[in-house]
Amino acid sequence: MSLAAGTFTINEGSIIRLNKPVTLRGAGPTATFLTRTNGAQLGSYFPGSNQSELIRISGSSASGTTVALTADAAQGSNSVQVSSAAGYSVGEIVLLDEASGSGWQTDRVNPSTEKIWASPDYRVVWNIHNPPMGGDDGAPAIYSYFQAHSDHPTNEMHQISAISGNTITFDSPITISYRVSHGAQLTPMLTGPTNAGVEQLAVKGGDNGNIRFETAAYAWAKDIDSSYWLNEGFAINSSFRVQLEGIYIHDAVWPSPGGGGYAISFAFGSSEDLIENSISMRANKVVVARSSGTGSVIAYNYMDDGFIYGSDGWQEIGLNASHLVGSHHVLFEGNYGFNIDSDQTHGNSIYHTFFRNYVSGYRRAFTDYLNNVVIDDINNKPGGNGPLRAAAAHAYAYWFSFIGNVLGTTGYTSGWTYNCIGGRNYIPSDCIWELGWVDISPQGYDPNTAATAIQDGNYDYLTNTIQWASNDSARTLPNSLYLSGKPAFFNAGSGYNWPWVNPTGSPQLYTLPAKARYDAGTPFTQP
Repeated sequence: MSLAAGTFTINEGSIIRLNKPVTLRGAGPTATFLTRTNGAQLGSYFPGSNQSELIRISGSSASGTTVALTADAAQGSNSVQVSSAAGYSVGEIVLLDEASGSGWQTDRVNPSTEKIWASPDYRVVWNIHNPPMGGDDGAPAIYSYFQAHSDHPTNEMHQISAISGNTITFDSPITISYRVSHGAQLTPMLTGPTNAGVEQLAVKGGDNGNIRFETAAYAWAKDIDSSYWLNEGFAINSSFRVQLEGIYIHDAVWPSPGGGGYAISFAFGSSEDLIENSISMRANKVVVARSSGTGSVIAYNYMDDGFIYGSDGWQEIGLNASHLVGSHHVLFEGNYGFNIDSDQTHGNSIYHTFFRNYVSGYRRAFTDYLNNVVIDDINNKPGGNGPLRAAAAHAYAYWFSFIGNVLGTTGYTSGWTYNCIGGRNYIPSDCIWELGWVDISPQGYDPNTAATAIQDGNYDYLTNTIQWASNDSARTLPNSLYLSGKPAFFNAGSGYNWPWVNPTGSPQLYTLPAKARYDAGTPFTQP
């Protein structure tokens, strides 16, 4: 389905729905514009009279019922045993999840005074304390947020490749164990691939985001300019193997906490998605993952200038797959960001991997377009900028892997602290590493974040050396954890070195194609 060059107005409440194999393609993101003038308004958290996105991509929901597992599903296995496979079919896409099993556990940040609502193994940690603390989430309402089943935040989606008796086999391995003792279960989600996508156009003004993937599979957005949205610019909900490629998302209308200004969002168990060779700029959060993201790859993107309108000096989290309990096993590879982090605002995330990324510790200088305040972390404008950090993770962000990254900015982070440790009523700043910190008053420190992390082969511009783990005798880094060779977009334009992040060599950094496009002012043309 082709759209010519020009501006097309989509009124409030109207949605372009792609629910069958079709591609909606414009004449280019600088030529075809889909806009809404009575939807999202710059500087306002309030939607229009009939809140809606501009484009919704959705698949065919599967019928059938949720069935219990009869044996634990092991990490790395491709199959599960269920009470009955009746009604399930090969090609169907299903959700595997389990209950959190939470109860009152020792709060590892405040062990002598607080309990925290968590699973006994701390795989799931809600932001709920006893006695209550400021910033706590409300129970039981929080248990159902962004989840297919209440209090089942650990989840992942799979496609069925075979069925034999009551054994269901998937075409990809299970990433974490699912336990009968935690009510592990399987739920039908989609009958099969959606095979729908949108390409080569610009979207602007949606007040329920601009583009939403809702229960979609094998769907995509490519070469899309998305701006001036409310809620999530790209929402990926209950969806499987969605791809965002070469997108440019920028300038949320309400870049403040509360969900009104997130650029890219995973939620409701979305799994095995790919965000690649894209640009995400000037939003409250450049990316979030809420009870979702398993098996997803976020790679070779330029993500910068996360901020809070009115609190412009506060440096938001950058490269992350967090913001609600349950997210696990997301790979970040080859990205350029201002920091790596994982928040505990609505609970923890676990087992994420950061490989060959570059994080500067500073946001690129820009102007808050709502109040004309200049934000420049390097020069401390508007003042009190921070907490400045390169690689971080909040309390309860356990079992993370940081491998082969380059941290800091040459000539500017030479006076920073290598390992920062937070404390009560204290948030460190100017940190190469800031693991276990807490941004909610009265702050504190969780030593288990660092204790469970793998830190290996990372180069920093404080010590100007590469730091290897003591148990790593090989001291070699693969080019990629998901690619077999140089991706085609590194050969576009003038051509680029790959891997572009090179902690073992000199120079440590080459050029990321997505950032080169942004720097040249041509986000869709490779210089």
